Order: sequence, then C-alpha cells, then structure tokens
Amino acid sequence: MSTRPRPLSAVTMFSGGRGGASIARRLLSIPGLGLSLVINGYDNGLSTGALRRYLPGMLGPSDFRKNCLLHLDRGDPQQAALMSVLEHRLPAGITPERLGDLIDEIASSGRRAGRPPSGTPFDALRPEAREEITRDLRLFARRLGAKPYGIDLSDCALGNLVFAGAYLRTGEDFNAAVRSCARTFGSPVRLLNVTGGENAFLAALKRDGRLLADEADIVAPQDDEAITDLFLLRQPIGPRCRAELEALPAAGVREVLARHRADVTPSPEALDAIRDTDLLVYGPGTPHSSLLPSYLTPGVTDAIAASRAVAKVFVVNTRDDHDIQGLTAPDLVDLTLTYLGDPRNERRTVTHVLCPRPVPPSDGLPPVPPVPRAVIDCGEWAGARWVTADLEDPGRPGVHGGRSTVDALTAICGEAALAGAE
Repeated sequence: MSTRPRPLSAVTMFSGGRGGASIARRLLSIPGLGLSLVINGYDNGLSTGALRRYLPGMLGPSDFRKNCLLHLDRGDPQQAALMSVLEHRLPAGITPERLGDLIDEIASSGRRAGRPPSGTPFDALRPEAREEITRDLRLFARRLGAKPYGIDLSDCALGNLVFAGAYLRTGEDFNAAVRSCARTFGSPVRLLNVTGGENAFLAALKRDGRLLADEADIVAPQDDEAITDLFLLRQPIGPRCRAELEALPAAGVREVLARHRADVTPSPEALDAIRDTDLLVYGPGTPHSSLLPSYLTPGVTDAIAASRAVAKVFVVNTRDDHDIQGLTAPDLVDLTLTYLGDPRNERRTVTHVLCPRPVPPSDGLPPVPPVPRAVIDCGEWAGARWVTADLEDPGRPGVHGGRSTVDALTAICGEAALAGAE
C-alpha cells in the first residue's frame, strides 16, 4: 500500500525583492499554506541608499516593500490603491512642502462627507490603511522638516517612506517596522528580516582584487571576473576610504575589510521559520546581494540542519545576473553551500537542486546558467539530487513560471516524503 504524503502546510523561502515573486504568489494561492520569506536589508542603491544615509542605522526597505506587493491584485480597487502607495515614485526636485501636499492628498482621498472621490489613485484606500499610511508618512515628513538637507528624494518609492516613518515610530526598530508595514498593507506573508535588525553594508572583492565598494556596485553591470569575497561591514565605504583601499593589494584590502565586519545576530523568528517548515527553498535572485549575504547570518546553518523540512531545494536562476557571469549552475550551488558553512554538503544543507531546462537564446536576455552534461546525466551534484524541469514562464522570458516551479517543488516534496516513509 502506498503512503500519500501530507500536503504542504508551511514553506520558508530565502528571497530577495522580485526574483522569487512568481513562486511566492503561486504558493500564496494554495489553501491552508503558510509562507515565510526570509530577506536581508542590505540594499543600498540610488534612492534607498540616500534614505539609509539620511537615517543612519536603518536597513534598506526596498525588498521588503516589493514583497508587500505579492498578494495585491490590480483588479481590486482597494488593493490597487495600496499598490499605488507602495510603488508611487516621487518626482525630481520634490521639496518637503510638496511631500506634505502629497500626504494631505492621500489623507483626504476617497469619499468624505458626501463629496465625490478626488480622482487620485489613492481614493479606494481602506480608512484604516489610509490612517496608518498617513501617520507614518507624516512622521517622516516631520523629520524632513526639521532636517531638510542631506537627502534627495527624487524617484524614491513612497512605500519606502512609509517604512521609514514606521522605523521612526517604533523607536528605530527595523524589524518592528517591517511587521507594522506588513500589517498595514495586509500581507498574508510572514515577512522576516534574517537578522535582528543591526545595520550593515555590503562590499565585495573580485578574483583580480578589484573592490566593489557597496551593494549598488555588486548588482551593477560588470565584467565576468568572478566575485570571490563578500563582506558585511559596520559602516559604508566612503570615497576617501575607497581610494585608500583601491591603492592596496587584494590581500591588504581583505585584511582591512575583515577588521571592520559587522556583528549581526539572527532573527529568532527567522530561525523558527527555517526550523519549522515542510519545505525550505533557496529561492532565485541576485546571489551576491539578495541571497548569499543572508547565509552569513550566525545561526542560520544550524537552523537549517535542525529543520524538519522534507526537502531543502536550491532553485537555479532562469538567467544569469551581473554578479554571476561565467559561473555554472553547479558553481552557484557550491557558493551557497560555502556561504552556509557546509561546502561538502555533509549536513544535507541542500537535498535537491531544481534547474530550468535550457532554452534557446533570446535577444536582449542573458543566458541560462550552464549545466555540464555530466551533471545532467548523473542527476546529482554535491550529494543533492539534480532535477531539471520547464520552469521559465513562456509569456515572460527570464522569469520563473509560478505554477510550473511550484508544481516541481511539490513533486520533489512528495517523492522525498515517500522515500522517507519507506
């Protein structure tokens, strides 16, 4: 008699901003399934970097903001209004006064005292959400009014300022701000920062010794010289420090950066989510900014080893990112195992690799990370089973198909559960 595996009730995925969005959306559609996303806040590019410099101590909210969009449906007026707040971009040259006008516009949008809607995208906001959003925006605006210099809000997502206001309201507790914003935007996802909220900044070294001084450099277009070292630093590397480091040999840079590593603690909630899950997914995304830095968090590897997950699946990107050019799909698995402190996979940190089937090159899109023929024929790498499937969304080249990827993940879990029951 065959044993039917129990349905998934909990999935935890390491994720970034958008790389795993289609997978997460599909998981959210499964009745009774609880989804936890474990993310880091090291984003430091453009307007997010400007916001972090303005509020020293705050992590980057952008990836958390993007994941608050997962459940929102543009066809639903209330959800579309929430989306409009999260994604509204401030115009170039915006002043504190104009920001105040925008907040007043949101506060007065919708039907009030028998008046017709104002015609703004915020009209359909639920009263409770409107109140919470304007409360946190006004907190940030008050800080801006008292200290109007030192930040350019051009092209800043309004949702990031909601997070910034929540950060100020919660006593500069980033994780509390994430929880508050997830409630405000009605997110059904358990959205978890991987750390206790300590501020930290990314830097990296390439194989030839060149310095990538921040997260923005790491994700930017670059040559295919591999990144060999990743650092979490207590302070960002400023222009003067960067010039001094670039004058040193690679060994000297490595030594200096190692002395300035940030001390971060794990989020207890993130560790619980990793341990108490049916399926653990190392999701797709930009490895050296969204994923590998999360694995540097103390306690994460031990939580993975103690996890009750029936499968721990590494999902290969459908396309190369700027930071992994020239690396094969098995190289990416090896990087993950190395950053998790289990380079030989002796602790079964990764049980399966889910890899997209190669597709013909598309104009303007990077290639799929290559897979050596020997790996496909063997069906295994580093002690993990190698599974190849059609994962790319046919309508959106370069994006994982949510249905096909989740179907493949579910099949892996079913097979693993049956094998464990034998």
